Amino acid sequence: MELSVLLLLALLTGLVILLARGHPKAHGHLPPGPRPLPVFGNLLQMDRGGLLKSFQRLRDKYGDVFTVYLGSRPVVILWGTEAIREALVDQAEAFSGRAQIAVVDQVFQGYGVVFANGERWKALRRFSLATMRDFGMGKRSVEERIQEEAQYLVEELRKSQGALQDPTFIFHSITSNIICSIVFGKRFAYRDPDFLRLLDMFYQSFALISSFSSQVFELYSGFLKYFPGAHRQIYRNLQEVKDFIGRSVEKHRETLDPNAPRDFIDTYLLRMDKEKSQPNSEFHHQNLLDTALSLFFAGTETTSTTLRYGFLLMLKYPHITEKVYKEIDQVIGSHRPPALDDRAKMPYTEAVILEIQRFGDLIPIGVPHKVIKDTNFRGYIIPKDTEVYPILHSALFDSRYFDTPDTFNPNHFLDANGALTKNEAFMPFSVGKRICLGEGIARAELFLFFTTILQNFSVASPVAPEDIDLTPRECGVGKLPPIYQIQFLSR
Repeated sequence: MELSVLLLLALLTGLVILLARGHPKAHGHLPPGPRPLPVFGNLLQMDRGGLLKSFQRLRDKYGDVFTVYLGSRPVVILWGTEAIREALVDQAEAFSGRAQIAVVDQVFQGYGVVFANGERWKALRRFSLATMRDFGMGKRSVEERIQEEAQYLVEELRKSQGALQDPTFIFHSITSNIICSIVFGKRFAYRDPDFLRLLDMFYQSFALISSFSSQVFELYSGFLKYFPGAHRQIYRNLQEVKDFIGRSVEKHRETLDPNAPRDFIDTYLLRMDKEKSQPNSEFHHQNLLDTALSLFFAGTETTSTTLRYGFLLMLKYPHITEKVYKEIDQVIGSHRPPALDDRAKMPYTEAVILEIQRFGDLIPIGVPHKVIKDTNFRGYIIPKDTEVYPILHSALFDSRYFDTPDTFNPNHFLDANGALTKNEAFMPFSVGKRICLGEGIARAELFLFFTTILQNFSVASPVAPEDIDLTPRECGVGKLPPIYQIQFLSR
């Protein structure tokens, strides 16, 4: 449906609600912000470039902590490294609630480890962290899994014989196979039709979730949900994936050996059986499906998108790529696969990967939080259940922490002697109690996949470096790189 039609419907519906409700009421003592219209909130202050640009402009006027009304609900915006850390780290418990993302709310409905709250979230997070640490098996480390997948990747790229290709499919496949081996206990062949279908569902959904229409939906989901739109396609896509997970769970149940759990699903089923007599247990079928979906989606989409950004940047900045080649040759050579122990001896490559994550800015607005109690923050009173957006983009591009934030520059993470340095503003996985639970796996994947590819292949493009466009395809909840073609040439 055209945006103009959606806005017209919003206006007409809003007028009806306006007559019924009157002006939005203020609660607590919220941070400053533009005065909202009844029902429509700060629609007039919204930029056509999307929520991030809107927030950036409002921050210039109201400072690092301000309130914006998305429709009739107030949202507190945290801008910059200090504001985000003060909230999510210094007052971690108060800001540990999870608000919903409107376009996926119908899919998750507060279930699963990512969108749960309270005791449900605590129980699922503890279980997920422990199970992903040892996969319920203790047989193979995540490093071994990634190294094995990296060799399948090398074989697949060699088959291309240097032909131009869109790397989306192959990067999706390798990252998805790592999370599949943990959750489902198996990897998929790259040409498996069921696997390709699932990857396509994820790719479509992440693009739709990050689209401008989904940002409009976030403002007026209460009535736009009754009309056609991206939210319905997202629901169909993710429901199809959830149906696949459901079938996998049934197969696991039929072949479950209590003495030898194979993967995340087996371990969860054993926990379900253990707590089946507890009426308030959070280990039930719904939480299993939605937690598996969360891990599967996030584990596939985030790291693969980062790799896509990374290799586009390697094409754009060949002088940086050459330095990575040199360090790989010096430290690893060509006769053994990269290992995680190599990271400590490869500060430049590590700095490049960190800068890819910073510059790629994968989740610019951050996954929304909410306060779980009335919270005093910087002299303001934020009422319980108020949504809070920690704008991760504002930290990753914070000029107080990065000398040239708008430039791709690995030196942001190196000291004068070329040693790796930490940076408080680097938070692509967020910070605090809701930090991404797959951070360790993602970091391992990025290093091992990135170095294995560049150990075996040089990269090339028909487009001159100076003509390569880095403008994102979408920038909303997520940020997607433009579609591009690349050649992997055997070294």
